Amino acid sequence: MYIIAIGWLYVTVLVAANEPSIIAGIISFSFYGLLPCGLLLWMSGTKVRRQRRAHQELLANQRLNDSNRSDPEADQ
Repeated sequence: MYIIAIGWLYVTVLVAANEPSIIAGIISFSFYGLLPCGLLLWMSGTKVRRQRRAHQELLANQRLNDSNRSDPEADQ
């Protein structure tokens, strides 16, 4: 996935370098390169972020359960 983003950014850098002014080059690179690539990478990482959050919550629940079972006399 990253190779596609790198290739697309390379193409947009070349397009931006071909613009008549620096401001036009920056604008074209931003709107044709950075924003679409950022959106694409953010959307493709959504599933991974959701799975990572679920895994961290599972580990936190296991730690709470383990600490509750280790000292049964503390509640008495």
